[in-house]
Amino acid sequence: MTETEKPAVVAAVDLGSNSFHLVVARIEHAQVRVVDRIREPVALAAGFDAKRALDADTQERALACLARFGQRLREMHPGSVRAVGTSALREAANARAFLARAEGALGHPIEVVSGQEEARLIYAGVAHTQTGEPTVGVARRLVVDIGGGSTELILGEGMTPKRMDSLRMGCVSFSQRFFPGGRLTEDGFLRAGVAARQELQTIVEIYRSRGWGKAIGSSGTILSAEQMLRELSPTEDGLSVRGLRRLIKAVIAAENVARLALPGLKPERAAQIAGGLAILEAVLDSLGVDRMETSSGALREGVLYDLLGRIRHEDVREPTVAAMMLRYHVEKTQADRVEQTALDMQEQIAGAWQLEGETPRQFLQWAARLHEIGLSVSWSGYHKHSAYLVEHAEMPGFSRDDQRFLAAILLGHRRKLSREAFAELAGERRTLAIHLCVLLRLAARLNRSRASTPLPELEVTAAKGRLTMRFPPAWLDAHPLTRADLAEEVEAFGAVGLQLRFE
Repeated sequence: MTETEKPAVVAAVDLGSNSFHLVVARIEHAQVRVVDRIREPVALAAGFDAKRALDADTQERALACLARFGQRLREMHPGSVRAVGTSALREAANARAFLARAEGALGHPIEVVSGQEEARLIYAGVAHTQTGEPTVGVARRLVVDIGGGSTELILGEGMTPKRMDSLRMGCVSFSQRFFPGGRLTEDGFLRAGVAARQELQTIVEIYRSRGWGKAIGSSGTILSAEQMLRELSPTEDGLSVRGLRRLIKAVIAAENVARLALPGLKPERAAQIAGGLAILEAVLDSLGVDRMETSSGALREGVLYDLLGRIRHEDVREPTVAAMMLRYHVEKTQADRVEQTALDMQEQIAGAWQLEGETPRQFLQWAARLHEIGLSVSWSGYHKHSAYLVEHAEMPGFSRDDQRFLAAILLGHRRKLSREAFAELAGERRTLAIHLCVLLRLAARLNRSRASTPLPELEVTAAKGRLTMRFPPAWLDAHPLTRADLAEEVEAFGAVGLQLRFE
């Protein structure tokens, strides 16, 4: 995207386990100003069947919501919208099939992010919306976000998260588990509190030992708890364990969700509030939080600011890749050679193979930079190690699908090339991965000698299902290893339905 094409309006879609959110904002002087918000209580996490698949009614409810969001986003540039799915879509057995329909309804791609990436985006949303605070040099802050299916805890300083954890407990899942049929009992709160403390057990001492200057809560459960407590006790300043226990007693007194009508509680949140309050009380008590403030910023604001960073070429994925190169001792000069060769070829055939735009170029760059990280494990089958590391590592800024996409390219970049490596990718994304993979294969082959001598001017042309490489006269005769390598590639290309010619 060029400077003149940079979008003035951006949007974030948060497919949460409880609610779906759409936020549209205008970029003004490198700042984000919200111009529209839509929230709908879809309750994905409440729609699992016995096989942990989203049931038909829940899917239809979600798709109807996304169709409404899609109307609002219909005229927006594809690069100006980012949609992310969280805990429920991480766990749903039929997530892939649902996402195919969901993307059709929304009109934009949907990324399912890992728990760590969700935590990073939440922290970014909170940090950017803390008014009156400098972005650097501030005391460490603790951020807590209780969602429908997971709870994120983050320790950070300024704009930088230092420790991130995503725990498998949320207001929807805990409400279903400990308050069945909407029954609000003291025993239910006791059992939910024990379960929450068990989830927290492995990280409590780590957080306590590091400490923080300010504790901040974000998202619906915590904001609702603060509003309810303010109505119950107007003199209450923030959230505390004592205040929460008083609020929990008031909830138990209602006996059933159907009769729960406390001031400050929105009707659509009543069914999930008990599980959320039990988790919040356990978090504050276990960590020894005396008082928690709240923030209007959360995941969707974090997505907006992350999108703004990408537009301003401050993409967090770049330092992520650089850190992995350093961690796995990548020979940078070789990675640079392979990257440049791959990009030169990509530029020549971008139109023929639909590789225009920033996304194909970015992923080809990242694949070239990471294709040898597996050497830190073993030379034998290092492409498999590279693919495994990329697919399973925590990579800030990358969605799960991004990591699978990169991993498929790395897995296929040497030795056997087969369609199986790309089987988990859908439709156009599979074709794109295959095309990027063969460019990486060729670039690695051409730079096999790891020599500093530059390659000759290479002419590359393409058509559907075909790639042709033309070398200067006699160059291949002088480089018999390269000729032999390319001859092997002719056969390899055939396995994915492509024809390679070289002369």
